[in-house]
Amino acid sequence: MPQYSTFQPKLYRPRMSPFWFLDRWPYFKFIIRESSAAFVAYFVIVMLAQIYAIESGAGTYARFQAWMACPVVIVINAVALGAVTFHAITWFMLVPRVFVRHTMGNIIPDLLIAAPNFGVWFVASLVVALFALRII
Repeated sequence: MPQYSTFQPKLYRPRMSPFWFLDRWPYFKFIIRESSAAFVAYFVIVMLAQIYAIESGAGTYARFQAWMACPVVIVINAVALGAVTFHAITWFMLVPRVFVRHTMGNIIPDLLIAAPNFGVWFVASLVVALFALRII
């Protein structure tokens, strides 16, 4: 009787660098967009802290405003604003990918599909700016 050994095939696992997303711009943009969600969460926490400070009284709100005026917090907020803006722009540009693009046999351009989102964003930002400047 011949002796047979059990054959255990090795699984093919291609080597992949931990920095695989740096190879191509679409991959890198995807990782940046997904990572920028942390800054969205940061802004939510800051808004909740502001609401809490307003409810707690004038002294607490004054301390909150003093904390927000720190140079480090201003830099963090500026970086977070840039990240959230990038997140919003790339998110709005994804809408044409999931939207039905054919109308009566014609293909609708991507910009026409994404434009209403940018329009609503602009109007909402304008209203918030007018409230912040106490114009309305």
